[in-house]
Amino acid sequence: MDEGGTDLATPAKTTTALPREIWILVSAAFLIAVGYGLIAPILPQFVVSFDVTMAAAGLVVAVFSVSRLVFAPVSGRLIDAVGSRRVYLTGLFTVAIATGLIAFAEEYWHILALRAIAGVGSTMFTVSAMGLIVRLSPPKARGRASAVYGSAFLLGNVIGPVVGAALSFLGMRWPFIIYAIGVCAAAGVVMRFMPATSHKRPAQREALAPLTVREAWKDTAFRAALASNMAHGWVNMGVRVSVLPLFAAGIFVHGGAMAGLALAAFAAGNALCLQFSGTLADTYGRKPLIVWGLFGSAIFVGAMGWVETVFGLLAMSLCAGAFAGLLNPSQQAVLADVIGNKRSGGTVLSTYQMAMDAGQIVGPVLVGWAADAFGFRYAFALCALVAAMALVAWLPARETLGSR
Repeated sequence: MDEGGTDLATPAKTTTALPREIWILVSAAFLIAVGYGLIAPILPQFVVSFDVTMAAAGLVVAVFSVSRLVFAPVSGRLIDAVGSRRVYLTGLFTVAIATGLIAFAEEYWHILALRAIAGVGSTMFTVSAMGLIVRLSPPKARGRASAVYGSAFLLGNVIGPVVGAALSFLGMRWPFIIYAIGVCAAAGVVMRFMPATSHKRPAQREALAPLTVREAWKDTAFRAALASNMAHGWVNMGVRVSVLPLFAAGIFVHGGAMAGLALAAFAAGNALCLQFSGTLADTYGRKPLIVWGLFGSAIFVGAMGWVETVFGLLAMSLCAGAFAGLLNPSQQAVLADVIGNKRSGGTVLSTYQMAMDAGQIVGPVLVGWAADAFGFRYAFALCALVAAMALVAWLPARETLGSR
């Protein structure tokens, strides 16, 4: 019997159906992700077409993440003040307008400013989406709800570049307009099929003040979730996208193609694991999957710097993606368990999001420095160390399944 009162030796039944509102959020997430996959490969090329350096193009990518990190606390307070649904829709429309206007940019700084504004909108809908999932997911299906939502984003990110390739004849400006239309469509789906009454707090919740970060910090599971989410942002989100392509380019003749295959292998492993990891988290507990997810991330990302063959690169990427699929839905379910269905927790949600954003920003910088100074083997070993430290943080943390 764990601290949360769940007998982990006897798997709980997880036949609880996901509410209709969760599937609406999943549909919207898919539309958003398709659009993001459409513009992500084009944005750096579009920026460079303004006769600026690669560093300037990198700044456009970085300012989006920095904007998300800086505005996250405000997003959390807005959620507690006006509700998740309003913040979610406002964030979507902000992203749509800012991104659509990039198609009409005439100067480099136009793109830089618009991406900063889009980052504000992005953190608004990301944090509020987590809040909606926390509020709407049945306690016995929180892991599955997080996994389904993550799968929608993953599938959209795979389909988006394919759609972008098919529309390449339109040039580099039209994709931003198409993305804006897609995000507006996602907002329309939520507005049409998820009425505002679905998010009015029950009478019992009105009497409860929002959960504060100070309160949540007393929970060992929340502290550990911050550590593991930072590691997830560092290892699986930041370094994978920014450093892995450079590594592939450095050891293979066709480095660009190999980097693309490695990223695809990671996505495939992630997608495969997401099909069952949420159910496992709802059945056997969050903590075991998080620990195994961090362990696998440390092993396979840490060993990445030693591969010398295409097969080795793809195998490591596939396994790293699979263990990331164990980790993410489980730690999001922990966050839902900590907050519960009876209280708002906007600042708690934003703090959790900030942990990942911080890892996603700092990780590529430090690992890139390590690669320049000591080589890729030490750089990827640094990633393994970060994942291992997060694993250690989870060892004394409580199991949250069944606690609320």
